[in-house]
Amino acid sequence: MTNGSKPRSGRVEINRIVDVLLPARTRPAFGGALALIAPVALLTVLAATLFGASEQRIAMVFLINLIAVVANGLYSGNSGIMSFGHVGFMGVGAYLSSILTMTPEKKAMTLPNLPDFLAAAHMGLNEACLVTIVVVGLFALVVGAPISRLTGSAASIATLAFLVIVHSILIGSKDFTRGSQTFFGVERLISFPTLLLWVGVAILVARLFREMPVGLELRSAREDELAAGAMGVNIFQRRLAAWVVSAMLMAVAGALLAHFLGAFSPKKFFFVDTFAILAMLIIGGIASVTGAVAGTALVTVVMELARRLEEGPILPALGLPQVFGLTQLALGLGILAVMYSRPGGIFGLAEIDHWLFGRRNDDASNSEATAAPFQPESVAPASGRELQAVDIAKNFAGLRALDGVSLTLRPGEIVGLIGPNGSGKTTMLNAISGAVPPNGGRVMIDGTDVAGQPAYRIARAGVARSFQNIRLFKDMTVLENIEVAVSASGRGGDLRAEALAALAELDVAHLAQRRAGALAYGEQRRVEIARALAMKPRYLMLDEPAAGMNSAETQALMGLLRRMRDRHGLGLLLVEHHLELVMQLCDRIVVLNKGQMIASGTPDEVRRDPVVIEAYIGRSHEKTHHPDATTTERRGS
Repeated sequence: MTNGSKPRSGRVEINRIVDVLLPARTRPAFGGALALIAPVALLTVLAATLFGASEQRIAMVFLINLIAVVANGLYSGNSGIMSFGHVGFMGVGAYLSSILTMTPEKKAMTLPNLPDFLAAAHMGLNEACLVTIVVVGLFALVVGAPISRLTGSAASIATLAFLVIVHSILIGSKDFTRGSQTFFGVERLISFPTLLLWVGVAILVARLFREMPVGLELRSAREDELAAGAMGVNIFQRRLAAWVVSAMLMAVAGALLAHFLGAFSPKKFFFVDTFAILAMLIIGGIASVTGAVAGTALVTVVMELARRLEEGPILPALGLPQVFGLTQLALGLGILAVMYSRPGGIFGLAEIDHWLFGRRNDDASNSEATAAPFQPESVAPASGRELQAVDIAKNFAGLRALDGVSLTLRPGEIVGLIGPNGSGKTTMLNAISGAVPPNGGRVMIDGTDVAGQPAYRIARAGVARSFQNIRLFKDMTVLENIEVAVSASGRGGDLRAEALAALAELDVAHLAQRRAGALAYGEQRRVEIARALAMKPRYLMLDEPAAGMNSAETQALMGLLRRMRDRHGLGLLLVEHHLELVMQLCDRIVVLNKGQMIASGTPDEVRRDPVVIEAYIGRSHEKTHHPDATTTERRGS
């Protein structure tokens, strides 16, 4: 028995190591990366053995461009922010690696004012690339800190400013770069094996990054920043991570380009190359590593054909004038054509492993969900634990949306928050969850004041929410939506298993591989609640969960909410216009009107409160109407 147990124990240890290095959800991506590297490797072998010098040169340019495009896509594709500045990192990598690989004698002649430690340095290409990666990574960390806090067009413009600044620094640092003059004397150390090595690294890193928790969370912020923050995603941190990793890969591309050319100047790393790299990325598909590879290959061929037309005798022989700038014209037309026919690029969001291996096995997913029922983090007694909003105030451009509103929510109870349209209900949820900072008051979670904290910190403190208008990450699968919540909670563990269990809790595990944006309305509501539940919160705020549901669906929702409360000890804060649901479901009700709390108590007390009746239907109708028989128009506050 002892001899028989050793191999089994060894296999267990190997499996554990594999799980740590390559979690289950990233294994298809690893296979997809290898599937992308294989044809590139074949092209490399063919170019090195069968073709002439001209074709070999084109193949080398393709491989270098491929690293740059994949690197730019790692940031731009996952964050949704188009970067115009990454070529600047190529320039820094080119100059630094060139200095590190030049002999001290050559540096003494061409760069006599270098610091002693740089003047004496002499490394091989791969060693220089590693040093360059570290230095550029630190540089990117400093530069990316402010840029990563920006969003949308502001962030893209900031990357453009970064490119201009780097270009100016390269020109101004004459002791290191020879200024605007050509930097020459660089050792030509490029070989196909070296290029293929770094291409493989770039594709593998980019593809795995997209599926790792950091990439998953960043893609959720690309889809919807407000929802991602409410799930606990630290958007700034995730953007910065992508910025640094992509900058490091761009530095490698710059280093390889420098040692391929042998001589270059700062203008090589400016607008022309930026445009070419972005064209490759956009045409193939900015959000897809597969698209980056395909776009680079396609654009390289088109650019080479355009260059030969521009420089060769073909056009005059056809009776056409020679067209200068034909390569840029071809790129521009290519972008327009692709954007018109396929706005997401040729491959869009698709990856090669989606076709080779499928998204994931649905039957396995369902069996896992059945085998591992959803378990709450802890079902703690309500004593000493509560969510308190004390004297919350919020102004919008002079409008007093909330005026000293207070409420309390304890684990295990359901509190309703009702009021006419525009009374401040959704604003109250936003103030509690950190979506908008309150202008006054306190938000206490189990005795800790979190008012004004970022939304992701409040989420991690135990407060989850849904939204009035469903805010799923629509271009991600249902399973990925839930995995974001599990990952961002910071608990660790098996993302897939916990996500499937949360879906099973809401009876939607069979939808795991569907794109979230393709679901029916009621299914989307359940998935959104499952996503909030997957955070394992102590307090869950639901904003109009019954909106758009028929009577049968509303009754099913009531049963579901009671079950969630009873099984997991949750405190539920329910904003709802469906008063029948609120009166039947809630333990206590808080009523708002014009930003002020006008009543608080049990459903019976609120139902008979004359102030509530007047707020809902007006004093002239209060004898013939009653709030428990009224469902107001379902619009947000």
